[in-house]
Amino acid sequence: MAMSAPREKLGYVVSFNPTAQNGKHDALCVIDLDPASKTYSQVVGRTEVTAVGDELHHFGWNACSAALCPYSPHPHVERRYLLVPGLRSSRIHVIDTKPNPRAPKIVKVIEPEEIATRAGYSRPHTFHCGPDAIYVSAMGNATGGGPGGVFLLDHESFDVLGRWEVDRGPQFLAYDFWWHIGYDVGISSEWGTPDMFENGLSLERLVKGDYGHRLHIWDLRKRRHLQEIDLGKEHQMSLELRPAHDPTRAYGFVCTVLSTKDLSAGIWLWHRENGNGKWAARKVIEIPAEPADPTLLPPVLKQFKAAPPLVPEIALSLDDRFLYASCWGTGELKQYDVSDPFHPRQTGSVRIGGMASRTPHPKAGKVNGAPQMLEISRDGRRIYVTNSLYSALDEQFYPEGMRGWIVKVDAEPNGGMALDPNFFIPFEGERPHQIHLEGGDCSSDSFCYP
Repeated sequence: MAMSAPREKLGYVVSFNPTAQNGKHDALCVIDLDPASKTYSQVVGRTEVTAVGDELHHFGWNACSAALCPYSPHPHVERRYLLVPGLRSSRIHVIDTKPNPRAPKIVKVIEPEEIATRAGYSRPHTFHCGPDAIYVSAMGNATGGGPGGVFLLDHESFDVLGRWEVDRGPQFLAYDFWWHIGYDVGISSEWGTPDMFENGLSLERLVKGDYGHRLHIWDLRKRRHLQEIDLGKEHQMSLELRPAHDPTRAYGFVCTVLSTKDLSAGIWLWHRENGNGKWAARKVIEIPAEPADPTLLPPVLKQFKAAPPLVPEIALSLDDRFLYASCWGTGELKQYDVSDPFHPRQTGSVRIGGMASRTPHPKAGKVNGAPQMLEISRDGRRIYVTNSLYSALDEQFYPEGMRGWIVKVDAEPNGGMALDPNFFIPFEGERPHQIHLEGGDCSSDSFCYP
């Protein structure tokens, strides 16, 4: 039913000002995605946040299909509000899209002091609507160290309810949080505490394996840690979690950004083992580094004479058939058929940007940055792509200065994809990050009913 819903006509994207000293505010921008519109592929709305230096990053809807789950239903909650945090400021903006979808309005601001006092966390990152509350992953504790974790917001008042974990076990680092709601199981991944990434990545800490490389399995209803899965400390930064949308399927995918052995990136399958109720993970995709002229590489990589793929983002189509991976280092977007999740098969690839390759766009010419955040339309036919990762990492890997853009990739029903040569949205003086689509998208919804 979700896949057959009407096509999106608007998209919402956060953009941030990388130079807070100039006094310009970050914003939630509205983009026109209706091909019949005269303003198609343009920014048609802009809502600036109240302060300077927030660094808007990930954000989410207040309501989704999970709000209808039978054990804690919220039938009167509507998908109306966007919850937009500043990853540096820890301030959350509640933005109403309903009265005029092209001119969203800030209706509430949750200050960092409330999050710190009531939940003990800071740097809110990922938002997911759950049956009982809105779940928010946080990268650090109240002072910017660890542990990071998850806290809850009330569905209607958006009050901070408190820390989610009752027993966190060995979990210390945090990043993404998702679930298999039909199995009452939560999953979390790891990057690092804020003091490990806010000034850029440390090569010394990467080599030592200090960044995240584990998955954590949770009892979703009891809020207790069940199991730790170590992917190996050479696989640094286990980031985006993409569980199967079908609630009967107990598996999902996670990306690891960088192997300290060979600069490759990995995509791992986690799955429930038969019989014993335990969970396991195995690497099902490896993406190698590409040889490159050192003069074209940023200083941090010249000695390696290679461009690592650096996969910080993956996305799974709503029918669980196609998985997409952003290679932010090499400028490639890859498509895999994961109908058999244990044996993915590459079915498509497009290139734009990249640290060494700098593949141009047909409409815009030379660009920098590379595919980063992805959002897939509900019918699986369109992928919207932004190019900025995080300000400190942008400067490390694209030191000439990131010039922001959004492009669209068209996907075929049975595999294969192509860059739309006429869709290019530039951002001057600011950088776009995550996109959400009007009515819902593949990263917003989890389903309780098969």
